[in-house]
Amino acid sequence: MHYLLIYDLAPDYLGRRGEFRGEHLRLAWEAAERGELVLGGAVGDPPDAAILFFQGDSPDGAERFAKADPYVANGLIKAWRVRPWTTVVGAGAATPVKPEGR
Repeated sequence: MHYLLIYDLAPDYLGRRGEFRGEHLRLAWEAAERGELVLGGAVGDPPDAAILFFQGDSPDGAERFAKADPYVANGLIKAWRVRPWTTVVGAGAATPVKPEGR
């Protein structure tokens, strides 16, 4: 199954992230090496959100990540939520749905 961890960034995110970025990236790469985090990054220019794409049997990996993330703990994230993502098209789709004849 796939899950999206969605972050709403604080207005001062860009100015404050440097102090916490190393630890945030360490956690992210560790989650990626475990096969939980597939992709992640900021959205917008300048960024106002971030999306991290997780895979697993439950949303637990995404929730654990957010609870441990120094961006969350230090107020760089105004709010976060985990949403199930029903992927149906593409090589990595969790629940592929193909048209007839394919």
